[in-house]
Amino acid sequence: AVRAGVTTAEIDRVTYEATVERGAYPSPLNYYNFPCAVCTSVNEVICHGIPDLRPLEEGDVVNVDVSVFLNGYHGDLNETFVVGKAADEDLNLVETAFRCLMAGADLIKPGTTYRSVGAVVDKLAKSRGCSVVKTYCGHGIGELFHTAPNVPHYAKNKAVGVMEPGHIFTIEPMINVGGWRDKTWPDDWTAVTADGSRSAQFEHTFLVTADGYEILTMRENEPRMVWDLAKQQR
Repeated sequence: AVRAGVTTAEIDRVTYEATVERGAYPSPLNYYNFPCAVCTSVNEVICHGIPDLRPLEEGDVVNVDVSVFLNGYHGDLNETFVVGKAADEDLNLVETAFRCLMAGADLIKPGTTYRSVGAVVDKLAKSRGCSVVKTYCGHGIGELFHTAPNVPHYAKNKAVGVMEPGHIFTIEPMINVGGWRDKTWPDDWTAVTADGSRSAQFEHTFLVTADGYEILTMRENEPRMVWDLAKQQR
């Protein structure tokens, strides 16, 4: 549904209908009074953007964050897309966010500390000229939408815990072109970059296995993440 001329409200409608058709419930809907079935975060919006009637435009950077509750469990993932032709800076931003998630995922195995994810993500983002948002982090998920552990994406964080087989959590680095600081709109949901720069994010829900991980929210036939700009450009 992401393309020029389409509103994020339409993306919300499509997401809601696709979710309920599959016997699931959209986890964000009415979660602490969130009004929609999906979060759509455009350009300088970091996360928790509320779908609205603004049509998407050529060059927009759009994150779609989908979470569903099915058979007693939540699943959470998001991807960032570019609408039509995009500036090189924006393409680098989106690829950086994807690769930061890949780098975090590469660490998942029994014995890895949760705090170590942030150091790897932070180093990669900075090497590509970007910054990492510190306010929001990955999280445990399952019967509860958000629970322990916390999985920060920045270096020198103080997250506690060690990965063990059976642990389920998200990694979801939020990457900015400019500075890492954020602010929240008066709707108490929409988080934006403090300097107005653009932001991108990717997320998956992971299960720790005996020798690594499984992506519970993987793309079809993609058990390990593979960067492909064609999949992100609409």
